[in-house]
Amino acid sequence: MAKTVRFHEYGGPDVLRLEDVEVGEPGPGELLIRVDAIGLNRAEVLFRSGDYIEPVKEFPARLGAEAAGVVEAAGADVAGFEAAQPVSVVPAFSMNDYGVYAERAIVPAAAVVPRPGGVGAVEGAAVWMPYLTAYGALVEVGGMRAGDTVVLTAASSSVGLAAIQVANRVGATPIATTRTRAKAERLRKAGAAEVIVADEEDVVTRVLDLTGRRGAELVFDAVAGPGVVDLAKVVAPGGTLLEYGALSGEVTPYPGFELGMPALNMRTYLVHETTTDPERLRRAAAFVSSGLRSGAFEPVVDRVFGLDEIVAAHRYLEAGDQVGKIVISVDHYPTDR
Repeated sequence: MAKTVRFHEYGGPDVLRLEDVEVGEPGPGELLIRVDAIGLNRAEVLFRSGDYIEPVKEFPARLGAEAAGVVEAAGADVAGFEAAQPVSVVPAFSMNDYGVYAERAIVPAAAVVPRPGGVGAVEGAAVWMPYLTAYGALVEVGGMRAGDTVVLTAASSSVGLAAIQVANRVGATPIATTRTRAKAERLRKAGAAEVIVADEEDVVTRVLDLTGRRGAELVFDAVAGPGVVDLAKVVAPGGTLLEYGALSGEVTPYPGFELGMPALNMRTYLVHETTTDPERLRRAAAFVSSGLRSGAFEPVVDRVFGLDEIVAAHRYLEAGDQVGKIVISVDHYPTDR
């Protein structure tokens, strides 16, 4: 048995329950992981509340797709992992099939990567969703290169902060946007070349001024909604507007119609594009791991909760005041598996 977070109906954070659940043994292509830390992501809030891109197929449902721990056992046909090996679980599966909000969890081996030396469990649970999202979108899809400018909305999120570091490592110029001045200095310290406070400044004017009227080769947007029309105005010729989130909760228009049909590259991005493609994941894991080893990448952890504080952790995540990642640290007790 293992303490496991489940929910029996859609709702707010209060629907989350910490229950004793039989773990079982890993099947073919699976690993049993002792979970030491869990990275929280907004997708789990949406899944819990019934607003995710896929509905819950069956209650009680599990949550979680990002964690760090050690291998306990491997199923048939699994190679390359050994007992007690430190690993991280990356978001590469449906939460209808697996969930890592638990003391122990069975996960697909294809969703597990070795944890680089010197990376602890908390950091190992905080790094992969942000950096794989940023790298996959900006480098693999967007083709970001040295000399490019990238505009980052919701820049104080874990993905936004990772995108700042990825841009700097590639040699691009990251321009961060944030709603209020409270987070501006944190973003500068995190490596943003410029910070635009959206509640006080006109984003379009500032970006065009900062780029000599050229615009940005890439805009990496987590908000969507009507604001994409203004963001499209700052995309340089041949550039791309990448949508990876929908924090606004509003309908997102295609801005080309609003702006008189200019040539505009606009696409959505999901981290599964990288994590479920073995070759892309191999390249991404190598890029992120080398950044961690060199010190170029330092995952930012805002706050750590205990597994028994999962309701409070989800409330904090929904409030949106964090700078960086929210992580659950799992305390282990003797269990009968």
